[in-house]
Amino acid sequence: MSGAVILVIDDEPQIHRFLRPALEAAGYRVEQATDAANGLRLAASRAPEVILLDLGLPDLDGQEVLRRLRGFSAVPAIVLSARDREAEKIAALDAGADDYVEKPFGVGELLARIRAALRHARSREGVAEVWHGEGVAVDLEHRRVTVCGAPVQLSPREYDLLSLLVRNVDRVLTHRQLLTAVWGPAHVDDVQYLRVYVGQLRQKLGPAGARLIKTEPGVGYRLLGSEPRV
Repeated sequence: MSGAVILVIDDEPQIHRFLRPALEAAGYRVEQATDAANGLRLAASRAPEVILLDLGLPDLDGQEVLRRLRGFSAVPAIVLSARDREAEKIAALDAGADDYVEKPFGVGELLARIRAALRHARSREGVAEVWHGEGVAVDLEHRRVTVCGAPVQLSPREYDLLSLLVRNVDRVLTHRQLLTAVWGPAHVDDVQYLRVYVGQLRQKLGPAGARLIKTEPGVGYRLLGSEPRV
């Protein structure tokens, strides 16, 4: 994954001074913008493989930047922001962000999130027919799930939920995104319903279930990939 272009859109000079050497030391090429207009222009012209986006830009709120970005690009976007309210995280993810990192953050955590975003983007180019993680195997073509080789019986809703997480491995999916995709828009507020199904799914996947399906408190869920997170 080295050599990937990372676009940093942030109006804080100290963030650029901190991130450029850290990203270049990790083998990435860096493009920089200090406002939304230039950030969107570079996103369109330079074809970055990951975007790091601050929400508090001087000319346009980051939520609107995400919405405009998703009008022409599916590039993974990781939000960097000092806004720590759950509502802000949910709004950013629903607007099209792939992940959310609160400021201040450690470079190790950020690099892990970038690697996860790159894996997810490249898996979308051709999702493997069978996903493996900690003894769990999900055969997307045949709708078959096994744990350590033994078949697991899932209800249709449980399987739809698991397959959605598999197709978005390492990406945070909000409650609204999961409920809309699996149960339909009439159920976007049935968060407790979703929690019950996630609990059932974890139980059926055995000890690995709780480790693989991570709760993002107040936001949603993430299926962890094979690389440990910082």
